[in-house]
Amino acid sequence: MIIFLPFFLILLVIGMPVLFALLIAPGLVTFIIDPRGPAMINVLLRNVYNGIDSFILMAIPFFILAGNLMNRGGITIRLVDFAQSMIGHVRGGLAHVNILSSMLFAGLSGSAVADTSALGSMLIPAMEKNGYTRKFATAVTAASSVIGPIIPPSGIMIIYAGTIEGTSVAALFAAGIVPGVLVGIGLMLVTTVLAKKRNFPVASKRATLRERGVAAWRAVLPLMTPAIILGGILGGVFTPTEASAVAVAYALVLSLFILRTVTFREIPLILVRSAIASSVVLLLVGAAVAFKTVVSTSHAPQLITGWFLAISENPLILLFFINILLFIVGMFLDAGPAIVILGPILAPVFTDLGVDPTHFAIIMSVNLTVGLATPPMGLVLFTAASISGLRVDVIAREMIPFLAVEALAIFLITFVPAISMTVPRLLGLA
Repeated sequence: MIIFLPFFLILLVIGMPVLFALLIAPGLVTFIIDPRGPAMINVLLRNVYNGIDSFILMAIPFFILAGNLMNRGGITIRLVDFAQSMIGHVRGGLAHVNILSSMLFAGLSGSAVADTSALGSMLIPAMEKNGYTRKFATAVTAASSVIGPIIPPSGIMIIYAGTIEGTSVAALFAAGIVPGVLVGIGLMLVTTVLAKKRNFPVASKRATLRERGVAAWRAVLPLMTPAIILGGILGGVFTPTEASAVAVAYALVLSLFILRTVTFREIPLILVRSAIASSVVLLLVGAAVAFKTVVSTSHAPQLITGWFLAISENPLILLFFINILLFIVGMFLDAGPAIVILGPILAPVFTDLGVDPTHFAIIMSVNLTVGLATPPMGLVLFTAASISGLRVDVIAREMIPFLAVEALAIFLITFVPAISMTVPRLLGLA
C-alpha cells in the first residue's frame, strides 16, 4: 500500500489540485490492489466527513467570517493608516508599512491568503505609484503575509490541535506570538538594507503626535479583536471555538453599529464568501484525514520513524533534517493537509526524544506556513500573482532575500526553544 505515496506526488507534480490528489491516490491504488477495494473506498470517503466533524475545527469558519467582516468594513484601511503614521516616514516606508500591517492584520484573520488579498490589492498599487517596482511590492506583500497564521488566531494551529490529541490551542496561540513578531522584525531588517541599496522613496513626512493619536484611536477598536480572543482563551473564559464566535459577534457590532462601514444588505454576500472559503479549507482537511487513515494502515508511519531513527537519535540533528523535509513538503502541499498527514507521524517521534510537544507544533506550523510563499505550489504566491498580474517565477526570484530571513527565523525558533516557549510557560500553559 505504500505505493500510493509516490503516486500522490506524481499527481501533484502534473498539476492536479491537492484535494483530488489526496483522495484519488489512495482510492485508485486501493481499488486496483486491495481485494476489498470498494469497501475501502467507502471507508475513505466516510473519513472525509469524520475529519471535518470536529468541535475544534468549527472555529475556522467563524474566524474566516470575522476576518471578512473586518476587511469588508474598511478595517484594513485603518490598520494601514496606523502603520503609516508610525513608520511611513523612514526610507522604504511603504514596504515597512506593508509588513507592519500584515502583523496587525494577522491578529484579525489568521490567514495568509486573506492577508495577501486584503493588503495586496491596496498596497501593491500604492507602492508602485510611489516609485517601487511592482515585483518588489508583490514580493514583500507575499513574504509578510505568512505572518498571518503564526500570530494568533491561527487556522493551521487549530487544525494541528484538532489532529494531535492532547494539544492545547491556547498554548499554541501563546507560543506563536514571539515567533510571528520575530519573522516580522527580520523582514523589516531586510527591507531596511534593500531600501538603502536601491534608494527606495520615503512614503510620507513624519506624522505629528496628533496625527499618530488620531490614527491609533481609529485602529484601537479593530485591534481589540485579538485582545478579546486571546484574553478570553488564555483567561479560561471561553474555548477557542467559542472565541471564534465571539470574534464574529464583535466584528458584526463593530462594522454594523459602531463604525457603520457595513450595511445589512452586504451581509449575505459576506456570508457566501466566507462559506466558500471555509468549505475549501475544511474539505482539504477532511481529504487529508482520509489520506492519513490510509497512510496509518499501510505502516508508513513506522517506516518513516525507522528512517529517522536510523539517521540519528540526537533530537537536534533530527530537527535539522525535519526542517528541511517540512520546507520541501511546504513547496508542494498546503499547510493544513500537511499538518494532518505528517503531524501524527512526526509529533510522537520527537516527543519521545524529549522535544516539547508545543515547541514541535510551532516548528511545524511556522515551517509549513513559510511554504505557502514558496514555489512551485505556494498558495500565497498564486494569490499575489493574480493581484499583481506578474508571473509566479518573477515574484519568487524577488522574494529570495525575504525567504532567506524566514528560513533563518525557522532555525532560530527550532534551536532556541525559549523563543516560542517563554510566553506559554509564563502563562502556565506549558
